[in-house]
Amino acid sequence: MLLRTRLTERLGIEHPILGAPMAFAAGGRLAAAVTAAGGLGLIGGGYGDGAWLEREFAAAGNARVGCGFITWSLARQPALLDQALAHAPAAVMLSFGDPAPFAPAIRRAGSVLICQVQTLAHAREAIAAGAEVIVAQGTEAGGHGGTRASLTLTPEVADLLERKSPGTLLVSAGGIADGRGLAAALMLGADGVLVGSRLWASAEALVHQNHHRAAIAASGDDTVRQRATDIVRLYAWPPEFTGRVLRNAFTERWAGREDELRGQAEALNATYQAGVAAGDPDNVGVWVGEATGFINTIAPAAELIRSIAAEAERLLRHRAPSLVV
Repeated sequence: MLLRTRLTERLGIEHPILGAPMAFAAGGRLAAAVTAAGGLGLIGGGYGDGAWLEREFAAAGNARVGCGFITWSLARQPALLDQALAHAPAAVMLSFGDPAPFAPAIRRAGSVLICQVQTLAHAREAIAAGAEVIVAQGTEAGGHGGTRASLTLTPEVADLLERKSPGTLLVSAGGIADGRGLAAALMLGADGVLVGSRLWASAEALVHQNHHRAAIAASGDDTVRQRATDIVRLYAWPPEFTGRVLRNAFTERWAGREDELRGQAEALNATYQAGVAAGDPDNVGVWVGEATGFINTIAPAAELIRSIAAEAERLLRHRAPSLVV
């Protein structure tokens, strides 16, 4: 049996699962694998690199995939949106910035506009921009996000959409890595989920094996929201967003010393980037969320998508009715 929601019907997919467009990790192979398994995969356009985008769209082959961008960075290189739209993506997801300047072009191209939000104010901006799908991202998520938790943000955005824009679909994100998370999100009013960390820990993800090993050994308690990784990478992130990574020697070294790090960032950047290339799990950011506690193995993305969907279907079919007497 399949879970049928407004998301599966709107996007023409089997399972109400989107693969998160994780910067540097969600390439074409991962996006294509998610789509092949019945979800919709999104290539992580991230901060914007035209050559990387071309390579990863090519890696996706003929698969029906989408693409995501960090909106404030896209505003500095708006031509990248046209480059992505030339590949006729099924959807374009915008996160961490005002989507309004880019929404008309995305709609004209026939791609579904997905906006990720972290607050109700963000959700209202997405509605005003004409988002067809809104992703309510909780703070449990790996990578960048806000302070609201999925358990309350998802139903609060659901209520807002019911009042203001009932035709807009809702997807929940943050800490969702198995069928329990998908089933819970549907009960909270979502039409589906966006899966990041669990797919970050997949065979197709562009993630160093040392980082995968670190995630397998960790629990959700071992993650932390911080700014040091952005400072040393010379990224000017808006202050309302922090990045969740595994707690390690790097995060401990610079905790509470962000101003000092800013003064040394340019000098330390090359060393940090060398650590990224080497897959050093102790001295660079390991971009996984609280769902790392559910990661026990590195598996093919298709296996993960099908497992999440099947577990959610079992829970909703058998456990939910058993609780009502």
